[in-house]
Amino acid sequence: MGQLKKLFPETINKFIEPFVGGGSVFLNTKANEYLVNDIDTNVINLHKTLSKFDIDTLLNELSKIVHNYGLSFSFKGITVPDNLKRQYIKTYYAKYNKLAYEKLRKDFNNDKNNILYLYILLIYGFNRIIRFNSKGNFNLPVGNVDFNINVYNALKNYISFMQKNKIHFENNDYINFINKIHFENNDYVYLDPPYLISNSEYNKFWNISNEIALYKLLDELNLKNIKFGITNLIHHKGQTNKILKNWSQKYKIFNINSNYISFNDNTIKTDSKEIFVTNYNGVFYG
Repeated sequence: MGQLKKLFPETINKFIEPFVGGGSVFLNTKANEYLVNDIDTNVINLHKTLSKFDIDTLLNELSKIVHNYGLSFSFKGITVPDNLKRQYIKTYYAKYNKLAYEKLRKDFNNDKNNILYLYILLIYGFNRIIRFNSKGNFNLPVGNVDFNINVYNALKNYISFMQKNKIHFENNDYINFINKIHFENNDYVYLDPPYLISNSEYNKFWNISNEIALYKLLDELNLKNIKFGITNLIHHKGQTNKILKNWSQKYKIFNINSNYISFNDNTIKTDSKEIFVTNYNGVFYG
């Protein structure tokens, strides 16, 4: 975000984010109003559910779930026994929480209406991502993580942001979402779409046709003098996104420093290269 904020317009009326995900970008961007969208219903339900609480009520509700399932809770001083820490130096939270986590996961999959259950699963799950199998069941394994002071602070900041700002959530295809917007001066569209050349969970339904349609839409926005910025992966594990490489030559390109990790071993960094492409900074390119 430190890199992106320096590249965003100084004045933003509506901040428009078609692929909002966890929301780390709009939550760290100053604008008069926020229009955010994701095609994943679970993502939008998480945002809508969390944002309706005040922090004290939400913490109380989450605490009930954590205590009920017997998960560690270092934020409240409930941590892993020292002998387990000595035995499993790097994975003691995962060892301690595994059975409780799996019970919570099973209970959520039996209903799927309790979005707070899903949020707790994300806190304690591997790399804190949303992953469902072909049967529609949440299947992320337990992670070596815990409800700690950092989780609380992030949640507190999130709730504070929601209470102070005007935010509209939508659960739609990104093209339909953008086409419904009435654009005004200083509106800004930021996109972090699925990456064509990455095989992560978020990208498995994205293909070449989607990639081409995305850039066609951005060219149309550019012709209307609508500012946009897009982050995307141009090199990854020996592959090059040639569609992105060719299309981006029409616009302004910045390199973004980012670390990609292996799902199986989060200590392994890849040789990936990410870029940020814009049509502004005083000049629209066409």
